[in-house]
Amino acid sequence: RLRQERRAASGPVTRAVSLLLLVAGIAGAGVFLTEPDWYLRARYPLRYEHIVVGHAENYRLDPALVAAVIYQESRFKPEARSEAGAIGLMQLLPETAKGIAARTGGSAFRVEDLDDPEINVRYGSWYLRHLLDKYGTEEQALAAYNGGQGNVDRGVMYPETRHYVDRVLELRGIYREAYGSQLGE
Repeated sequence: RLRQERRAASGPVTRAVSLLLLVAGIAGAGVFLTEPDWYLRARYPLRYEHIVVGHAENYRLDPALVAAVIYQESRFKPEARSEAGAIGLMQLLPETAKGIAARTGGSAFRVEDLDDPEINVRYGSWYLRHLLDKYGTEEQALAAYNGGQGNVDRGVMYPETRHYVDRVLELRGIYREAYGSQLGE
């Protein structure tokens, strides 16, 4: 009987303590939802910012969007290679880059050019501007950048492409918050 009374008396107290811990946990989680800039910079590096900003301005792009694409594609590693054969910071396929070079006045494209951050970001920025002009929305342009223009033209967006688009747009916000002044925002 004494145990039953203790259990009955502890019920409201236990519920109150549990509720208090839950509220404290939720409030504590808020600290992690608004990460400080130093943490964002450590987790999401920005390299080649003069190249990113210069080509973003030249092609009328948001520098944070260009940085987000680079982070998602290569984590700012110019030596990055994909299984599909994409190369460099913005992960361009050699055939795509060859076409960009021809359209922008290049005459002697070499695949090795894509290892150069300046050329890779210039071509990738040109391509992103081309896709934005063609499709009119960032979502469709990013879907075409990732999944191909043919899929966007047919209205096909695979789950992987949807995730890519959402992630790049999320990263753009992170880059704006962490590097706004460096990106000219």
